[in-house]
Amino acid sequence: MELSKILRPGAVRVVASASSKKRLFQEIADLAASARGLDPDATLEALLDRESLGPTGVGHGVALPHARMPGLDEVAGCFVFLEKPLDFGAVDRQPVDLVFTLFAPEEAGVEHLKALALVSRTLREQSFCTKLRANPDAATLYTILTESQSVQAA
Repeated sequence: MELSKILRPGAVRVVASASSKKRLFQEIADLAASARGLDPDATLEALLDRESLGPTGVGHGVALPHARMPGLDEVAGCFVFLEKPLDFGAVDRQPVDLVFTLFAPEEAGVEHLKALALVSRTLREQSFCTKLRANPDAATLYTILTESQSVQAA
């Protein structure tokens, strides 16, 4: 599995700021609607439901929200770069500025877990995150994210 299979160019956005986690999730829901045709209201509700189980901020300014969605036939991702970091309840109490959201079909089993592991592994690299933070342009972010595996595989 590669990020280029999960992430489309139109599913990457730079957001100046979000006043709350809920507002950020609304932004992600709108992004998922335009990039993947997901229902924005159902997407927002699924993200909020999952987050109520525990924060998805994994530390070092990274959050990995995820949700299962009806009507989806493959794992899909959205990436948001926040110019102004947001308190996300992360494990290290650091605000979040890199948010990679995964959406999986309701019946997805191992594919969802593989995608989550791939994104987590990729965003665990501090040098990679530094590169993302230095390029706050959606097209450039998409290129960095989707070229990462081919460079690592070489």
